Amino acid sequence: MRSMVAKSDGLKSVGERLQLYRAPHPHAVATFADDVRSGLTAKRKYLPPKYLYDDLGSALFAAICELPEYYLTRSETEILQRYAGEVLQTLGGPIELVELGSGSARKTRLVIEEALRRQERLTYHPIDISPGALLASANSLVADYDRLDVMAYASDYFEILATSRLRTTERVLVLFLGSNIGNYEPEPARALLRAVATALRPGDGLLLGADLKKARRTLELAYDDPTGVTAAFNRNLLGRINRELDGYFDLRAFSHVAHYDESRGSVDSFLEAAYPHEVAIGALDLVVPFAAGERIHTESSHKFSSADIGRIAADSGFRVASGWRDEAQRFGASLLIVN
Repeated sequence: MRSMVAKSDGLKSVGERLQLYRAPHPHAVATFADDVRSGLTAKRKYLPPKYLYDDLGSALFAAICELPEYYLTRSETEILQRYAGEVLQTLGGPIELVELGSGSARKTRLVIEEALRRQERLTYHPIDISPGALLASANSLVADYDRLDVMAYASDYFEILATSRLRTTERVLVLFLGSNIGNYEPEPARALLRAVATALRPGDGLLLGADLKKARRTLELAYDDPTGVTAAFNRNLLGRINRELDGYFDLRAFSHVAHYDESRGSVDSFLEAAYPHEVAIGALDLVVPFAAGERIHTESSHKFSSADIGRIAADSGFRVASGWRDEAQRFGASLLIVN
């Protein structure tokens, strides 16, 4: 028997075959407050993208995944439908699954079902910052798969990876899907993958979903849909400040902007002030001035080539074992193995 860490702390049973760890709420609020203060008082204003995914943000993102312009989810689903068996065959088993940013776990079901075809039981460890979305998906999974056990973690990835909370007894496959790696700048992306590699053992794997570099129009439509769902998702971050930090943002005073920067290989998203004004944030005792046209950077979605994936894997303690693409060659999934 092998284990990732010595013990698991703070997991509580919340249902049959389901345990939950919830990060202390005061710590989470303090972190959000600190990050909002830092970001909105910076010379170039920004807000960390992880805060987009509160319960409402997670629901809006689920709606984005249904949009015709947002091909990423459909393309990655196609890959998993076709190649999940090859992924597991390449890694070897039996396995346990760990997922960073599990969300609704719709695509994850394709891997779960393939794993359960190959082994008697499966333990799944989803990590997601949104407790509501995490519990909803976890309850649905244990109801649908009677040979599945779920140990869920409502917290930040780094907190879980660094604080000895995970416990496994089989070879581990970490899922990092949806091109979420693209939300990090290059060095923080490497830091996250290094944290994953450090938490694993040689021979464990990471299935990394990554959006591929392509034409500007295709990319910008994916992040600024005509229906306006992505704009609502982005503005919800200001709404979250209003709800949780006693903010006074008028969401109508900010427009959503998405621009592909080819030199960085990144679609960058902003909230742009329509006119000069000030916004009070009561919990921070802060008044934030905005000039007309001033932007808050909320998210960067980096795009990748095969060479890019190879470099980030090598820099983080992994090797690329294999890779797969959808039929339209828009999206890739790579199996990285810990050296």
